[in-house]
Amino acid sequence: MADIIYRYDVDDTHKKDTPDTPEAAIRRLEAGNRQFAAMLDGPAESSTVIHFNAADLGLSGIDGKAPKQSPFAAVLSCADARVPLEMILGQACNDLFVVRVAGNVLGAECLGSIDYAVNAMSDSLKVLAVLGHSGCGAVTAAVDAFIEPSKYLSFASSHPLRAIVDRLFVAVRSGHQALETVYSQQVEERPGYRKALISVAVTLNAALQAATLQSEFHDKLDVLKVVYGVYDLASRRVKVTLEAEDDLTIELATPPETDESFRQLGLLVAGSSQLRELLQSSL
Repeated sequence: MADIIYRYDVDDTHKKDTPDTPEAAIRRLEAGNRQFAAMLDGPAESSTVIHFNAADLGLSGIDGKAPKQSPFAAVLSCADARVPLEMILGQACNDLFVVRVAGNVLGAECLGSIDYAVNAMSDSLKVLAVLGHSGCGAVTAAVDAFIEPSKYLSFASSHPLRAIVDRLFVAVRSGHQALETVYSQQVEERPGYRKALISVAVTLNAALQAATLQSEFHDKLDVLKVVYGVYDLASRRVKVTLEAEDDLTIELATPPETDESFRQLGLLVAGSSQLRELLQSSL
């Protein structure tokens, strides 16, 4: 049995423990995921305790006032029900400003929400993060439409769905080019090509959205840092490169800043050991 325990002390009125630098905020996110991921890898009887201040739920408010928002990170992630952000990053109430949308794409509404956080919560906000995840359904739809264009017709009549899928084609096309570069133009004939393209595109999409945030908020980078990662549903770990299944690395990365660095990232992911395995897999 594994327990996740959220704990507060009504008599504890100490100041909220908020990271004071972007680097400290990133380490806290990585440490939170490391604790969450390791919980089910340990003894049969284990528990994780996440501490939070009572004030963050209004339990010890003064004169009935609502608690002030004070997140240390704003996170853009997929709406997938298997990716509960606060839980997988080991954070409590009022630690994260979460924006969730299918495919973690950065549309106008999502960008506006993050812009609000950057400007209204500048006292506490240290990090902007983008988190993709393995097996993303929205990325899968874009990959399937790329491989077989006729499948685009299934959502072409729906502007909302089309808007999401269209935003993913840059990552999908870039992933295909990376696979062709690493494995030759016959890579589409490999049995696991579709699965490999989905995996590459998931990472490149997260990196691209993070790079967009970095460009949008370039004037804030003296006090904020932008990072991205991919949450692996099977291992419960946030990683960037898709290495072998036994790789226990947990890491948030800085997004590429140029077209060439984005291309190099695609080649790095396409050439990783897990992608080589996926290309040979027919399951």
